[in-house]
Amino acid sequence: MCVMKPATWYISMLIVAFLYIYLTAIQYIRGEELPNPQTVRQSLHARAVREGFGGSKFLSKQGPVNGPSLRFEYHNYDDLTSYLRNHLVTQYPRDEYARWLLENTRIHIMPSMNPDGYEVSKEGTCEGAQGRYNARGYDLNRNFPDFFKTNNARPQMEMEHVKEWLSKIQFVLSGNFHGGALVASYPFDNSAKSMFQSLSSTESVTPDDDTFKHLATIYSTNHKRMYQGRPCKGQNGFKNGITNGAKWYPLIGGMQDFNYIWHGCMEITLEISCCKFPLAEDLERYWRENKESLLRFLGEAHRGVRGFVHDEFGNPIEGVGLKIKDRDVGFKTTRHGEYWRILLPGRYVLEAYHDNYDPKEAEFYVVDDRPTLLNVTLSRNSARTVFDTSKINFPSN
Repeated sequence: MCVMKPATWYISMLIVAFLYIYLTAIQYIRGEELPNPQTVRQSLHARAVREGFGGSKFLSKQGPVNGPSLRFEYHNYDDLTSYLRNHLVTQYPRDEYARWLLENTRIHIMPSMNPDGYEVSKEGTCEGAQGRYNARGYDLNRNFPDFFKTNNARPQMEMEHVKEWLSKIQFVLSGNFHGGALVASYPFDNSAKSMFQSLSSTESVTPDDDTFKHLATIYSTNHKRMYQGRPCKGQNGFKNGITNGAKWYPLIGGMQDFNYIWHGCMEITLEISCCKFPLAEDLERYWRENKESLLRFLGEAHRGVRGFVHDEFGNPIEGVGLKIKDRDVGFKTTRHGEYWRILLPGRYVLEAYHDNYDPKEAEFYVVDDRPTLLNVTLSRNSARTVFDTSKINFPSN
């Protein structure tokens, strides 16, 4: 017997198709290469390491993106992304917040970074390591370059493809989803003293610790249970459902530290269930528990400061080194001269430098209800100016 799908399903698919065609056309007009929205690259067993677009709105056919880019990566919960995608698409015509997100934010979703591991996992397995490693037996969340210690693990192709992807898009905010605990964990995951730190469980604090705690708290307090801080079996609880990664346990080669240090992207790790590979029938319940957290977390990409860096003639300058004074982790402008930085309300100073331009500082204030727009104009070097960049972290790959 042939059963027809409900009309809402067909409408949803039409909207998805329209959004994809729209985004493809916009990027084609802008002369950009459009990454295959289904694949970043492939894993060892030729399973796709997938990445899909959510939505965005552009100022003009040649202008920059009107809004920051953010991404979600799921290690064990790739099916949960379908709930998020479906919600944003179906609610777009009727929900003001969903419409605002899609029209002002580029949302990238990678349902699985480790498809080989997911393939051998067993549904309903809550503990153990089966499904954690890729086909070569490597933990991909221990495979990235590490700022504090040399990572001697052999680089894996999945990690290399993700690195390439990150180098092409200036992500501002990222959520990395795992199972096995119920907590929002924020950088740093490692420290220069990690050998002794594992015994004392001390924090490894970033220059943006206030912002990271805020982001983790936004997720935790909007979750149905995470904010309660209750422990999973054999674990300790987490106050308010958040933790510094190194205080929980230090690790080498984590992705959230790599994103922050190398690319200036604020990523937190979201452990959303005590069960690593839950039953399919439980996914709807996990969606209900995480729905509000996901949506509020997405909106945090629009907090802080944003703007453009131009020369005296109004031309955008790509690759300008930027830093918030007294926060010694840098970030850079895109090829359109754009930049974004998530910050809490307060007074700040933006430092900008480029080899061909005189350095510049600009004071600004961040408020709570909207991002601050701060455009910066740099002047060509009239005389060689020495600018101390020794404290700005721009590690090489």
